Amino acid sequence: MNQQGRNNRQDTDRGDQGGAMREPFHPHQDDFRLTDIFHALSDPIRLQIVQALADGGEESCSVFNYPLTKGTLSHHFKVLREAGLTHTRIEGRQRYITLRREELDRRFPGLLQIVITGEARVVRNGD
Repeated sequence: MNQQGRNNRQDTDRGDQGGAMREPFHPHQDDFRLTDIFHALSDPIRLQIVQALADGGEESCSVFNYPLTKGTLSHHFKVLREAGLTHTRIEGRQRYITLRREELDRRFPGLLQIVITGEARVVRNGD
């Protein structure tokens, strides 16, 4: 990620002086990097979050009941978001997360299917 992208990410994650949260950083599909995605998926909790999102669509952050502190869980969500795996929507004080399935499939066809199912599927021309 370039320096401008890093600055944008830092600026957009902070709340303003009034405490309202700005839209969190989400990388553009063209900026997804396999190294970032693999790093994000290397943690078992983050992998479980991705698999859970694949089953249910948009979820509130509060539905993920892992034996972790709120700060640690927030960190996991941030790593997934900044890698391009998830999208976070803020509504009031609540955050909702979705898997960026279509964008990931366009950028890395078949990758998400392997992550979700643990199975590789051969894709042939014309399939």
